[in-house]
Amino acid sequence: MIDSAADEYVPISDSWELAMVSGERSVKLEDVGPILGRAREAAIDYYRLTGKPLGITGEYGEYVAAERLGLELAEARTAGYDATDSAGRRIQIKARSIPREKKLVGQRLGSIRLDHEWDVVLLVVMDELFELRWIFEAERPAIEVALKAPGSKARNERGALSLAKFKSIGRQIWPTAG
Repeated sequence: MIDSAADEYVPISDSWELAMVSGERSVKLEDVGPILGRAREAAIDYYRLTGKPLGITGEYGEYVAAERLGLELAEARTAGYDATDSAGRRIQIKARSIPREKKLVGQRLGSIRLDHEWDVVLLVVMDELFELRWIFEAERPAIEVALKAPGSKARNERGALSLAKFKSIGRQIWPTAG
């Protein structure tokens, strides 16, 4: 945290400082939650003021998915996946913040790279206030078929699926029916 008066770094807690010194990067969701909550509030204020996103959607989406689905987040910059589940599946998490009045039509996911190791992709859809709306899941074989299908340059070269296509090859896992 930056102390604006002194303009120098002030550690949030001793455990965080020790984790950084020892090189251990495992962070508990209950520790990072309040920090991301503050970042979320700042992002909402920034968007209201400027009309531009602050750029926390991916990190916040990973946190929300991990919290709701009981996932364990991977170390930062782990190639190919962002979390694992209790079955050991490697999960890539894609998050989008879309205002409630906008349709999902025309929206795209970020790049999905087939040359990395992962088993499943989650799509976390939040509104402009970062309130969770849905989580969809698609398995690797279905994504591979969709990405390799002839047609779209965005899909074939950049590994970018539309949200509509992702929904059609996956299934909604949150909220659950019933």
